[in-house]
Amino acid sequence: MALVVQFLIGLLFGTGLVVAGMSNPQKVLNFLDLAAIPQGGWDPSLIFVMGGGVIVAAIGYRLVLQRKAPLFDAAFQVPTAQHIDTRILMGPAIFGVGWGLAGFCPGPAFTAVGTGSGQAILFCIVMLLGMVVARMMVMRGVRFIRAKS
Repeated sequence: MALVVQFLIGLLFGTGLVVAGMSNPQKVLNFLDLAAIPQGGWDPSLIFVMGGGVIVAAIGYRLVLQRKAPLFDAAFQVPTAQHIDTRILMGPAIFGVGWGLAGFCPGPAFTAVGTGSGQAILFCIVMLLGMVVARMMVMRGVRFIRAKS
């Protein structure tokens, strides 16, 4: 049952990405191109997509975390770490650079793969390869920035 619910939630999420235009990298790049504001080429519509997502998530978290446990697990899996480390800094930085260069982030890229977009397929292959390399580096204990002792 949990798998069916997860599939339906993913389908709803993917549909929302397509309707919002997030699976079109040019729409995203037009949003990120602040230099186009004077020429009228800037597309601010994704502010509403992001704002809507933040509002829905905030309300959802408040409602869901009032429950004693999730529907399909024994307990909530809530992060407990309180410190900022290299992974927390590097992850969003890499995400932002990738988003700005390609116009895709993971969800919309996988959605666009369904359209047969070669650009999305290439992005997903490179992204998955990057995830594998990052996992291997973490398993080997590679550190990019050393904490001061």
